[in-house]
Amino acid sequence: MLKKIISKVENIIALSQSVLSPKQFIFLSSVLVGISSAFAVIVLKTFAHWVFTFATYVTIHATFFKLGLLKVMLPVIGIVLTVFVVKRFLGGTIEKGTSQILYAVAKKASIIPEKQMYAQIVTSSLTVGLGGSAGLESPIVITGAAFGSNYAQKYSLNYKDRTMLIGCGVAAGIAAAFNAPIAGVLFAVEVLLVDVSISAFTPIMIAAATGALVSAMVLDETILLNFTGKQTFNYHNIPYYILLGIITGFVAIFYARNFQNTEHFFSRLKISPYKKAFFGASILALLIFIFPTLFGEGYESIRTLSDSDPGELLENTLFSEFRNNSWALLAFVGCALMLKAYATGITLGSGGNGGSFAPSLFLGSYVGFFFSKLLNLTGLTNLPISNFTMVGMAGILSGLFHAPLTAIFLIAEITGGYGLMIPLMIVASISFAISKAFEKHSLDVKGLAKKGHVFTSNKDSNVLSTLDTNSIIQTDYLTVFPDENLERLVDLISHSNQVIFAVINEENKLLGIVHFNDIREIIFNQYRVKYTLIKEIMKTPIDVIYPADSMETVMDKFEATKVAFLPVLKNGIYYGFISKSVALETYRTKLKSMIIE
Repeated sequence: MLKKIISKVENIIALSQSVLSPKQFIFLSSVLVGISSAFAVIVLKTFAHWVFTFATYVTIHATFFKLGLLKVMLPVIGIVLTVFVVKRFLGGTIEKGTSQILYAVAKKASIIPEKQMYAQIVTSSLTVGLGGSAGLESPIVITGAAFGSNYAQKYSLNYKDRTMLIGCGVAAGIAAAFNAPIAGVLFAVEVLLVDVSISAFTPIMIAAATGALVSAMVLDETILLNFTGKQTFNYHNIPYYILLGIITGFVAIFYARNFQNTEHFFSRLKISPYKKAFFGASILALLIFIFPTLFGEGYESIRTLSDSDPGELLENTLFSEFRNNSWALLAFVGCALMLKAYATGITLGSGGNGGSFAPSLFLGSYVGFFFSKLLNLTGLTNLPISNFTMVGMAGILSGLFHAPLTAIFLIAEITGGYGLMIPLMIVASISFAISKAFEKHSLDVKGLAKKGHVFTSNKDSNVLSTLDTNSIIQTDYLTVFPDENLERLVDLISHSNQVIFAVINEENKLLGIVHFNDIREIIFNQYRVKYTLIKEIMKTPIDVIYPADSMETVMDKFEATKVAFLPVLKNGIYYGFISKSVALETYRTKLKSMIIE
C-alpha cells in the first residue's frame, strides 16, 4: 500500500517536471524537500521528548529511581543499541557530523548516499532519544541534505540543482527544529553554501518556511526550544556583554578541543565496538548520575535556567538539599558546563550518533547564567540573568560553528523577538573573532580541512578542492637523453607542438628540463646544433609536482616559480608535465559549472 502511494507521488512529480519550467520545478522541489525534512524533525524530536518525559516522571514517582537511576541506564542502552544497528543493518559504519555534507558538495558532486535518509534518524533517536549527551540537529541536517540530494538524483537534476536542494533540506531541518526559518536559511548559506547568489535564496527560503510551517502545525510547541518571556536590553550592560563575548569565545575553543580529544581517545581504543560502547556509556552514565542535566539534548535545563526559579535544576539530584543555595547552584552549573565537552565526546566517540549543535546551546546558556549569576552574587551589579542565559547561547554557537549570523538570528527567533539584537550581535561577533583567531576552521570543518576535502570561505580554495591533480597531468610528452645532441631535440620540435622536454636517464629518472626558449638563439646554427649536447643546456627544474599534491598546492607552486610548465614525479621517477594554462582552464570550467544561480 505504502509503495503504491509513493509510486503515485513520484509519477505526479515526474509529470510536473515535464510541464513546469526548470525554475518552477525547483520551487516545487524545495517545498517537497522542506516537508520531508520537517517530518524527520517531528519524528526525532517527538521520540526524544517522550523518552525524557517518561524518564523524568519515573525519576520523580518511583522509589527505586529517586536518584535518576533510569536516566543512568537509558544512555547505556541507547549507545549499545546504536552500535548494534550500525553493525547489523548499516554496514558497520556511519558518518557523523555535518562535515560529510561539505565533503559531498566538494568531492562527490553533491551526491549523498541513500541510506543517510534513514540511518541518521534511526541511530540518533536511539542515542540522543535515550539520553546520550548530544544533539539531534546534526542528524536532522544530514537527513535533510540526503533528502535533497537523492530527490535531485531521482529526477536527474544537475550539480547546481543538487547542491541547491541540499541547501533546501538543511534550511528546512534547522527551521523545523527551532521554528526559526531565518536561522535555517542563514545556516544553509553561512555554513554550507558559501558561494551562493542572491537568486538562490528563493528556493532555500521556500524550503525553510515550509519546514517551519509543518513543524508548527504538527509538533507540540513545548517540545521545541522557545522562550515566551519578554526580553529588554539595557545599554548600561554593554561592557558585561562584551566580557561575555570574550568568555564564550574561549569556552567554545575549550569545548572544540576537548570534545575532539575525547573522540580521538575512543577512536584509538583497540577493543570491539560493543566493549567500547559499554565502556564509554558507563562513564557517561556516571556523569549523568552526578549531573542529570547532561542527559539528552538538555533543552529542558536551558528553560529552567532562564526561568525565575533556576534552583529547580537541583531537584531529584544528589544535591537536592542545596536547592535554595545560590552558590551551590552556581557550582553545579559550572561543573556541568565544564563536563559537557567530555560527555558529548564520550557519547559520539563510544559509538553513539548525534551532533554538537544542541550541546553548544546548552553550554552557552550555562556560561551566560554562570557569568551573570556570579556577578550578581558578588554584589558588583544586578544583571538580567535570563537575558545573559539566552545571549550566551549565541556566543558559543557562533564560536563553535563560525556562524555568527545563524547564532544571532536563531536566538532572536526562539526568544520571540528582536529585543536582544544588539547584545546578540556584540556577543556573537566577539566570540567568533576570538574563536577564529585560535581555530582557523569550525568544529565540523576542522578534520576535513586538514585533508583538503572541504569548502572554506575562500572561493579559490573551494573550487580547487574539487579538482583532481591526476586529471591534468599530461604523460605523453616526448623525452630526450642527456648525451644526445641538439639535432635530436630540433627534430622533435619540428614534428610536434611540444615546447618543453624532460631529460631522463635509462631508469627514467629526471635529470633536467629543456624549454624551446633555451635553444632559440642557437637553433639556426647547424654547427652548434650538431656538436652541443643536451646535458650542456638542460636546466634543473625550479620545482616539481607529485600526483598526491592537491590542486591548491599545484597552483601555489606555479605562482611561486612563475613558469608555464612543471614536471611531475611519481615514485621518484619522471611521470609527465602539468601545464599552467591547462590547470587554469580546468579551474575556469569548474568554476563556471559550480556557480549556483
